[in-house]
Amino acid sequence: MNNRNADKSDGDVILQVRQVEQALRTVYLEPGLLDASDLEGMRPDEREPRLLSRALTAQAVRMVTGFSPREAAGTVIDGQADKGIDAIAVVDGPDPHVYLVQGKWSKKGAAKGERLAVMELLAGLRLIDDEDFAAFNPRGRQLAELAKTVMSKGPVPVTQVVVLMRADDVGEGFRHALIDGEKEFNQHGDVLNHRIILAPEVWASVRKDLAPRPVELTADLFPWFAISAPYESYQGVIEAEQVAQWVDHGSDLFNLNIRNPLGRTPINNELIDTLNEQPAHFWYFNNGVTVLCESVEKTQQSMRTPHTRPLSLTLHNASVVNGAQTVRSVAEAVAGDDAAASAQVGVRIIVTGKAADFARQTTQANNRQNRVEARDFIALDSVQAAILDEMRAELGLEYSVRRSELDPHPDTGCSVVEGACALACAHPDSQYAARIASTLDVLWERGTQGIYDTLFRPQPSAYLLWNTVQVLREVRRNLHQLRPRYEGRGVALTEHGAYLLTHLVFRRLDTEAIDEPDPKLEWAAQAIARTPQLVGELLPAVASTIDELYTERSQIRAVCADVDRCREIADQVLGAATAADGTAPPDKYRRTPAQRKRRRPNAVSVLIDKAVLSEGDPLTLTTGYPLEAEALRDWLAEDEKRSRATWRPHRTKPILWAADGKPYSPSGLVSLMWKLAQWEKRPVANQGTARWSTASGETLADLAWRILDELDEPDEGSERVD
Repeated sequence: MNNRNADKSDGDVILQVRQVEQALRTVYLEPGLLDASDLEGMRPDEREPRLLSRALTAQAVRMVTGFSPREAAGTVIDGQADKGIDAIAVVDGPDPHVYLVQGKWSKKGAAKGERLAVMELLAGLRLIDDEDFAAFNPRGRQLAELAKTVMSKGPVPVTQVVVLMRADDVGEGFRHALIDGEKEFNQHGDVLNHRIILAPEVWASVRKDLAPRPVELTADLFPWFAISAPYESYQGVIEAEQVAQWVDHGSDLFNLNIRNPLGRTPINNELIDTLNEQPAHFWYFNNGVTVLCESVEKTQQSMRTPHTRPLSLTLHNASVVNGAQTVRSVAEAVAGDDAAASAQVGVRIIVTGKAADFARQTTQANNRQNRVEARDFIALDSVQAAILDEMRAELGLEYSVRRSELDPHPDTGCSVVEGACALACAHPDSQYAARIASTLDVLWERGTQGIYDTLFRPQPSAYLLWNTVQVLREVRRNLHQLRPRYEGRGVALTEHGAYLLTHLVFRRLDTEAIDEPDPKLEWAAQAIARTPQLVGELLPAVASTIDELYTERSQIRAVCADVDRCREIADQVLGAATAADGTAPPDKYRRTPAQRKRRRPNAVSVLIDKAVLSEGDPLTLTTGYPLEAEALRDWLAEDEKRSRATWRPHRTKPILWAADGKPYSPSGLVSLMWKLAQWEKRPVANQGTARWSTASGETLADLAWRILDELDEPDEGSERVD
């Protein structure tokens, strides 16, 4: 039992060291905040620990003083002639304080607490007290003089801060060395004390830096009423102008909500129209906003008749849990028309304190009245919050959870949807790849028969999640490249068999180290390098196996979504791959050079006729070629909404642009965007449906072609007509 606990403790400190190192590099080393001129020419294996030790020292300064990273870095004097002190941090003002910091970095989380280091720290303090500044290096000399100046103002406290990258507490000898030194300086009053900071506390500080900042809102209600129990609550009316100011907090404002604002939708456009054209009617037409907060400060303008005057509230750690669309629409309307600022908005404020469960229940209950998907409630799962934190701390990557939240750029992270799909494919049982082939809604089903808990209980590590996502992306890239080379059932397999093929790729890869800490992502690099070959082998093998097991009349889409059939296919394909003869299956659906060209379909009509997309489905701009991407890059970067839109089932104007909320044809909107971006060499015409992509990554044009190909494919049990 003790050995198991020791192993867990060792694992915890290694994880903490790894995440602290990532944070130190991001905050101090990459921006070049620390002076490293004295380390030039040093071997990397000697230079890196010295730099990380200085960064650790700076982080400790931040922890005890509240300094900014740049200010903390400026206190570091580590190097030749530092006299045992790695940093001198001086806090001046009404509550002066001097901190002498010594940092010890250890890659293995085993920094030593040595009595000699304490002796050196005390020796440095004696030099400062004796005003022997010349012994220090130039930066140390300046800070030592400043420290003495502040210390001379009276009995100013001095704290020796020792930060050690280790989990275990220091020994009694080390601690007594600090205490014995304090006796020397405290003969005429308690001035000198100490603080020991260990790895868990440093780790907690860097995780806190990554966490969203608590939101503080101001709300002036009139008329209003209050409820005191069981939870302090307020309900009333607030002016739209004040609500509009709340959006300055960005997505943090909706931190407890199950989803972010959905952007421009027909409903939101109606809200904005009412605010602009009939602001006095807005309160009657809108359900209002619900805000949860941890605590509240209130100011009443009358003690005797408080309800006859406005009530001013300051909400601490606040979050809009219902009415995100209202808040965003109010902000857009006020920004575009001053008349909207006078509109009245209903607001309900509930003070939950530390009652996290009640806050979660309130959030769920307040969102049941709207169209809410099962995925939305996943945003409340603590596991997803932990994954988000770990992705940032371990790999410096983003992880989007809430629906309508803009997915990170592929180089900077992934969404929970992509992560869940990748984990489903990587699972040893092919049933999960089969179950998500027809709809991704099953990903969020809970319970013993659901997929969600299987994938996310226990919590997958950031490395497992990111590595599986990399493989899924590479399989999709290869299938996209192979698609034009195939016809008929081969094309159908590239579209509907992506998850089954990805599952088989994982089964063929060596996944023993897929979950291991790997900051350099070497496993992913090796897997990505091997994936093209595996996809090239598996695509014809799976097609041949499906034909053999279920005949050429079977429907590819149905087969790839059938749990039992996918298991049979996986067993046969993987078994054949290990056969001694190594005979490759026939690649009979490979496209021959001569092809009869079909007329390009009207993509919009196809998508509407077959009801492929639902109203409000998100669309993202995909620039057609490098010259176009270069011409639009800066213009798009000015406002993320310019590259986003939603689908509406309208034959001439099916694109609702997020930037202005107006409907356009796909080509018409692209032409307008070229014009607004002032692209002088823009073409006369464009294929707009090839430039707007769905959430799956397919363009509207590709999606329409796929639907037509599926119509050409016979249903299971029907006769093939050539």
